[in-house]
Amino acid sequence: MKPNPNERGEKPQREQQQQQSSGGRQQEAASGADQQYGEGNYKATRDYDRGVKEHMKTHDVEREARDAAPRSEAEEKEMEDAEAKGRSRARGPDDGMPEDPGERVK
Repeated sequence: MKPNPNERGEKPQREQQQQQSSGGRQQEAASGADQQYGEGNYKATRDYDRGVKEHMKTHDVEREARDAAPRSEAEEKEMEDAEAKGRSRARGPDDGMPEDPGERVK
């Protein structure tokens, strides 16, 4: 006699297949509050975007950029080294992503 899958704590095969096929629909249905699917937190992204727009309207970003510029050759070298270290851990140009964030992936 074949053991009942529920006795072993397993889901019947039909139920497993239904769950797999409905996976794409979960994201579509996840428009309610406190629901997050996929790789992003959509509310956090909207909040961040709003914050950036507000900052751009209320602050002198040109002055902030000048203030952030290196003040010496040593500081410039340190910043370049830090950027190179960060880029070395990033994906390369063969990862399918555009170099310019404004470009669209085809």
